[in-house]
Amino acid sequence: MTENSTGRRTTAGGVLGAATVAMGLIAGVFYIFACAVMPSLARSDDRVFIEIMQNLNDVIQNPVFFLSFMGALVLTAVSAWQSRKSPHRWWVFAALAAYALAFLFTVAVNIPLNNRLADAGNPATIADPAAVRRRFEDTWVAWNVVRALLSTLAPACLARALLLYRRPYTSAYLESAAGSSASR
Repeated sequence: MTENSTGRRTTAGGVLGAATVAMGLIAGVFYIFACAVMPSLARSDDRVFIEIMQNLNDVIQNPVFFLSFMGALVLTAVSAWQSRKSPHRWWVFAALAAYALAFLFTVAVNIPLNNRLADAGNPATIADPAAVRRRFEDTWVAWNVVRALLSTLAPACLARALLLYRRPYTSAYLESAAGSSASR
């Protein structure tokens, strides 16, 4: 906890720090899919690719992932509200915008693709696994790279906000009043 200008205790720094950590975790998930998981799966045959992606999409739906996936959005939104009058607010707003876009792309593109892949059924019995893979892979990979970039930008912005958060802040009014003879 820190004290604000009125001496009241606030949790703004803690929320900003927690948002940064949660955002970093999510950026790491999208990053590892972009640079390791999907390139590895690209080497697999169609049935193996489908089976592993179905398994990954099933397993990732767990409380720990959900907590960080939603927590990054909620904590950053709370931090944006808490910092709305602070000089670092623009960095928090930028982080919120970047992650909100990544979140939107996840909900609008990647999750529907995951659901269609699950609906394809057992990979061993799919009549044309190459067609199923073609309808999934390139689009999913491309939008995941977008999510990875946006969700990497978000913790970078939050880290900058954290650095600025610790700096003392004097308003332009107080700075001008301190130099005037009226304030003496």
